[in-house]
Amino acid sequence: MRLRSLLFVPGDRPERFARAAASGADAVILDLEDSVAASAKVAAREAVAAYLREPAEVVRFVRVNPLGSEGLADDLAAARGADGVMLPKAESADDVAALVAMMGADAVPVLPVATETPLAVFGLGGYRAVAERLAGLTWGAEDLPAAIGAATSREADGRYTPPYEVVRTLALMGAHAAGVAAIETVYPAIRDIDGLAAYAARGARDGFTGMMAIHPAQVAAINAAFTPDEAALAEARRIVAAFATNPGAGALQLDGRMIDAPHLKQAQRLLARAGMA
Repeated sequence: MRLRSLLFVPGDRPERFARAAASGADAVILDLEDSVAASAKVAAREAVAAYLREPAEVVRFVRVNPLGSEGLADDLAAARGADGVMLPKAESADDVAALVAMMGADAVPVLPVATETPLAVFGLGGYRAVAERLAGLTWGAEDLPAAIGAATSREADGRYTPPYEVVRTLALMGAHAAGVAAIETVYPAIRDIDGLAAYAARGARDGFTGMMAIHPAQVAAINAAFTPDEAALAEARRIVAAFATNPGAGALQLDGRMIDAPHLKQAQRLLARAGMA
């Protein structure tokens, strides 16, 4: 599935579901966890279940509550018909396997939020063991500071502090080690579209393949950042064509510069992301 942009919508706000689906996001995440008060969880499950019974042209995930939490079985029942389930506070591949076992024969792909506890950071290299069960891997910079007693995860200018730069990098590498989509975390300043665009562009530059959003106004900038432009696609096609013409070559010259196997692999991945390979 194509996952450039994934837009959160609270599960207890069904009046927002259609707007989220029409936002241009590749996926919506119907949230039954943090954005829903405990007193509203039952109503949220009912609203999500009703929405999932209707057809939709957008990919639909449901963020359930963490493993071991009260009501998780009810969350999974409400999520029947979803294209995937987001698992918050995942700490390892074993957590994914446990959730898949709970879903049984109706199991759908899992998108773990894999950095929300200290222990989770040490499990980021192991998701390859359950890669076939994953829709991708994502991270967050909000719960972890609270878990370790940090004042914040960000500098005054919005950049991550060094511990969270490390966590972001490990999440990125963990996703690629598993061979699944690497999903950048949210940009919380809803009105700062220029800042969002720069943040998303950095994510795409660094190797993330998509990003989560918390407001429909963020979707267009995210899609733009994670959609290869025509110049990049043309360059990738030329690299692939050069190696196709010279199948036995380990390295070639293109426009006076050397290209080799890593360039070919990068070009192939770019074309695959654009649906052209």
